[in-house]
Amino acid sequence: MKITSAEFITSATKPSQYPPEGLPEIAFAGRSNVGKSSLINVLVNRKRLVKTSSTPGRTQLVNFFDINDYITFVDLPGYGYARVPASVKKKWGPMIETYLSGRNTLKGVVVILDIRRTPRQEEHSLIAWLGHYAIACILVLTKTDKLSKSKLARQRAVVARTLALDASDLILFSAKSRKGREDVWKAIEFIITPP
Repeated sequence: MKITSAEFITSATKPSQYPPEGLPEIAFAGRSNVGKSSLINVLVNRKRLVKTSSTPGRTQLVNFFDINDYITFVDLPGYGYARVPASVKKKWGPMIETYLSGRNTLKGVVVILDIRRTPRQEEHSLIAWLGHYAIACILVLTKTDKLSKSKLARQRAVVARTLALDASDLILFSAKSRKGREDVWKAIEFIITPP
């Protein structure tokens, strides 16, 4: 995908603040600090379209971005560990669920996992939940540059087994080398292009 424009549209906490439904939307979900912002920035060839941080839990709103006037990327707050007050964390679940269950233009969710971590209950729940609502799911393993080739293959197999999937269902991605960028775009285009 050749990126000609990538613009921030708005941030929201509830449906009344979402932009009007129009372009197909792809949401990005994952545990805090999994490399979500870096993945989006690499996909759209921008260094800082989405703010990256070493502090988990920086994204606390549902953020919408217009890409090429063709597709809308939606950056969801990370779940799991985050240095935020419990009251804020409690609002995230309903905020994310409201978006995912009620947005007609949502075509799929890129679920991002750190290849070095075994998926936990949150990942299982999210994937099962998306399946229940028949929302397409693209699984991306980030931070692959941090492992050797043999460890990479081993860990990919562990993650696949834990999620009861085929290893080929998991896209390997590195923000550093940009490996996997085209594979993620291909999966997105497959979802948003009607047969």
